Amino acid sequence: MLQFGMPTLIENKTPEENVALCRSLGLKFIELNMNFPEYQADRLEQTDLFIGPAEEAGIYYTVHLDENLNIADFNSLVSKAYLETVRRSVETVKKFVVLRDKYGDSSQPLTLNMHMNHGIYITLPDRKVQMYDRDFDSYMKSFENFRAKCEQWIGDSDIRIVIENTDGFREYEKRAIEYLLESPVFGLTWDIGHSKATGEKDVPFIKEHGERLMHFHIHDGSENPPKNHLALGDGEIDLEDRLRLAKSRNARCVLETKTIEALKKSVQWLEDKRII
Repeated sequence: MLQFGMPTLIENKTPEENVALCRSLGLKFIELNMNFPEYQADRLEQTDLFIGPAEEAGIYYTVHLDENLNIADFNSLVSKAYLETVRRSVETVKKFVVLRDKYGDSSQPLTLNMHMNHGIYITLPDRKVQMYDRDFDSYMKSFENFRAKCEQWIGDSDIRIVIENTDGFREYEKRAIEYLLESPVFGLTWDIGHSKATGEKDVPFIKEHGERLMHFHIHDGSENPPKNHLALGDGEIDLEDRLRLAKSRNARCVLETKTIEALKKSVQWLEDKRII
């Protein structure tokens, strides 16, 4: 059976408020978002503050790494800080596995969700040049180092770093992702709302690597005008088709709306469809 969870919502100011909402809606987990001040690495390392409320509610956690994460930054001071953030986050997630085992599905690895950072670009009179494309060898060396370190940090733990589509993978990013996917500690997240809002440009790449899909961000969206993070049923996506694929991949699903109201509406949509 599909496992559904919720994102960190800005309307909830404390972890306890998110846990209470998750429990009240009958969801299985919360994806803790490290873009929020209350879920920075040093806060998450205080695992007792998270495990206690989760035990009471009978839920578990996944983690969404900082969207600004840039392990290939040309400034080594910056890239080292992001690498250390990932290392410490992996150590925290190892301590959350026990919650997954008690309240989730132990056949689904526990995930850290990751965005690809496009890097900066330089605007010329006739085009834009992405610096990571221009300096691709340097870019790939960063990912070689990243993959090796993640394999070391994760070891034999049942944890995966899953790479999410956002506004369209760049060609240099696809090559880096394919390199990461050669390692068993990496996988893919399909954000179906982002995908719809960008004209499904990432679908061929995602389906080409469909065997590595482990995680879904489920929300409705539209292509024209581009919208996402809508409540289920408020957009144009064939949600049932996407959910069938998620089920076939034994993937975990975050109902990634941005408001409590939209989350409640999405849960109701799933209940009406007898999916949850």
